[in-house]
Amino acid sequence: MKIQINNQSLLSIIDQLANELIAAYPDTSNTVLVGIQQGGVVVSSLIDKAIRSKISDPRSGHMPFEHGQLDITFYRDDVRNKILAPDTMHLPFSIEGKTVILVDDVLFTGRTIKAALDALFDYGRPDRVKLCVLVDRPEHRQFPIQADHKGQVIKAQRSDKLKLRVNEQGQAELLLLSE
Repeated sequence: MKIQINNQSLLSIIDQLANELIAAYPDTSNTVLVGIQQGGVVVSSLIDKAIRSKISDPRSGHMPFEHGQLDITFYRDDVRNKILAPDTMHLPFSIEGKTVILVDDVLFTGRTIKAALDALFDYGRPDRVKLCVLVDRPEHRQFPIQADHKGQVIKAQRSDKLKLRVNEQGQAELLLLSE
């Protein structure tokens, strides 16, 4: 187990992504941020916090994005192979006709994103869906899915796992688990 991205570097990437999202989606009233359980929720919460700190002045005319959580447990194609307990689903707003920024920690094969899209469309029909990820691993993609916003590209062996965790001090870090 090796720390691939420490907390300080991770927060720097989050800050870069927050700036990118603020610039790309100025109409915050029609844009929502949705984190995919579990790692994507951690990343989206950090991005939301960074955006809120940058748009703290109500006179600026900017409001933070609405923020929610998407549980994809029963939309995964491997659910038949495992006994899974559902995560928290929290979409306290309509996604109908809006731009949804779907957030995940690691984009690997694309299967998680496919499941997230299936789950998302059960809650409405957004105008468009954009993908924001902390880390992209493009060399192992199985579906034609790509990130619109990515923090870092990491090349690793197919058998390697990248796992986002919150350590004992409450700081997020990305681990590389090699077999």
